[in-house]
Amino acid sequence: MIPEHEYRFHFLGGRPSLDFVATVGERWRRNFERLRAPADLGRWFVEEGLLASAPPVSRRELEDARELREAIFRIARLAGKGTPDRADVAVLNTWAARPALAPQLDGGGRALAWQGSAAYALATLARDAADLVTGPYAQRVRQCAADDCALMFVDTSRPGQRRWCSMDLCGNRSKTKSYRRRRSDRPTEEQR
Repeated sequence: MIPEHEYRFHFLGGRPSLDFVATVGERWRRNFERLRAPADLGRWFVEEGLLASAPPVSRRELEDARELREAIFRIARLAGKGTPDRADVAVLNTWAARPALAPQLDGGGRALAWQGSAAYALATLARDAADLVTGPYAQRVRQCAADDCALMFVDTSRPGQRRWCSMDLCGNRSKTKSYRRRRSDRPTEEQR
């Protein structure tokens, strides 16, 4: 049984398309779905900041979203390193060719809001992924180096050496584990 808190969305990818890929949890182990119902997809659009309010989402749109997400995942894993499968490219291109979300100023002309349906939001995600894997950061798409994490992110650090999805989460755990291992390897006063 997966605890309810595991179904929370993660936004550590640095790009909406990579955050979308993170709607599958624990790809290395349980591979569980965070988009369990159409309403979850609408909620994800809002939490990602793509839409101000959740659009209606049909069961078919949810299935299409999952298909697009997996194509983005497989393409992003190969970004700058290999040739993606033609079927994945076709899925991405089909969505990227559709109308995307339209930027709109609010009534006061001070804030940007995005307008559109779930299909427009999926097209926006496909365009973001296409831009990512063909742009200057294609070589910097990474998967977290932690053994118990599969989140993908864009390494925008100056040296391009980032290893973890988040220094506060996986990076800190890894450094703490290394520190404890080093400390346990040192001989104690009694062993000397």
